[in-house]
Amino acid sequence: MRLIVELLQPHEGMRICDPTFGSGGMLIYTAQYVKDHGGDVRNLVLHGQERNLGTLAIGKLNLLLHGLRAARLEAGDVIAEPQLVDDRGRLLSYDRVIANPPFSLKEWGHDFAANDPHHRFDRFGAIPPKTKGDLAFLQHMLAVTNAEGMVGVVMPHGILFRGGAEGTIRRGILEADLFEAVIGLAPNLFFGASIPVAICVLNRAKGPDRKGKVLFIDAAQPGYFRQGKAQNFLDQEHIGKIVAAYRAFEDAERFAHIAGIEEIRANDFNLNISRYVDTTEHADVVSVEEILAQLREAERERDEAVARMDQLLAELGYGR
Repeated sequence: MRLIVELLQPHEGMRICDPTFGSGGMLIYTAQYVKDHGGDVRNLVLHGQERNLGTLAIGKLNLLLHGLRAARLEAGDVIAEPQLVDDRGRLLSYDRVIANPPFSLKEWGHDFAANDPHHRFDRFGAIPPKTKGDLAFLQHMLAVTNAEGMVGVVMPHGILFRGGAEGTIRRGILEADLFEAVIGLAPNLFFGASIPVAICVLNRAKGPDRKGKVLFIDAAQPGYFRQGKAQNFLDQEHIGKIVAAYRAFEDAERFAHIAGIEEIRANDFNLNISRYVDTTEHADVVSVEEILAQLREAERERDEAVARMDQLLAELGYGR
């Protein structure tokens, strides 16, 4: 997805991973972005893992057709069997981790997670619920992000407000000051997923002006996507508006809001965008006196019209 790539601004020399590789679109966009910005794609490490062998084969071919022959692509379940490891079996780390994982996966590997040899799921106070694997993928992504790295991931809105174990994990990630931006997008942007989604940007090396803060952007409004009959679209102009707001990192009425950790804590660590960005149209408040004056004026105009009509009728011989 171009939006995530432009938000994370990858550049030559970086190590990039998509742990739910699919057909390779994310890594292809990444390479194209680096090339478009004057970087040498040959000096870019691209890794990915995909458990569906048919999809993986298509992805490998896709990268080959785009000249990305050096990419390392592994097969297998990234939660149960992470394959992107070094010769000692340790998880490799990356400068940018990007993904569009399956939403609310029920059989994600909950039973395995408690004994994970890489300790990916015991860093933020809880293991994700058995029937919702969204935060399991996010925890894996954070586990393979280096100390200067960033994560960009597509998530269902539920991870922003659900309680229980997910609430505990969300609080742990927030207390660690890793969330940098939460961007709400319109529904029907992805094939097979009609629900609205959120782009979550997490950063292990926030700048001084962003520490202890999270930027909320509501881009699900008209003007930030193109509506189609069966599917909606993010055109480059919409991507440009969202990226510009993210880089500006400032409040914008009815569109963006910067929340400090105290404000988020006061909301019980709920990241629901509507709690922070008010998109309602504020109607002008009219006083009772003004309404009564308008009513009297309307009655006066009515009486004048009736009198004029009676006069015309009388002139025509239809007088009472």
